[in-house]
Amino acid sequence: MQSQKENKSSSIKLLIKMKEYKYKINGTEYKVTIGEIEDNIAHVEVNGTSYDVEMEKKPVEKVKVATPKPAAAAPAAAPAAPAPKPAASGNGTGVKSPLPGVILDVKVNVGDAVKKGQVIIILEAMKMENNINADRDGVVTAIPVRKGDSVLEGTDLVIIG
Repeated sequence: MQSQKENKSSSIKLLIKMKEYKYKINGTEYKVTIGEIEDNIAHVEVNGTSYDVEMEKKPVEKVKVATPKPAAAAPAAAPAAPAPKPAASGNGTGVKSPLPGVILDVKVNVGDAVKKGQVIIILEAMKMENNINADRDGVVTAIPVRKGDSVLEGTDLVIIG
């Protein structure tokens, strides 16, 4: 048995809260629980069956750092910078992501009038580009996602009031 000191130096542990997800694939529901991640091995449970999943790369902890934009560099652009991603204020209803994926493009801006069926987001999911359309007429009041963001199923992509 290895001592704790040896174990610490030879194994990197990333402790996270267990996360649970529910997926429906071809009509079959899956309950997936992701436990702890050690080195490049994730401990995962799918519908009550445990698996050790080997990842391609070691996980990297994401650290979000708010960096203020320099006001002197672009004085005219400073007022427009907050407009693309204001906080969702509850003015309107969200168009939700139908499946997990990555935002490839945002086709609208806050304040734009949209018509039902208009393409508002391009979402890459399962290696396919998917057009996400407005589900009603209205005005875009908030866009809580940006190009490059990873989103889960049910995430609000655009708020239409």
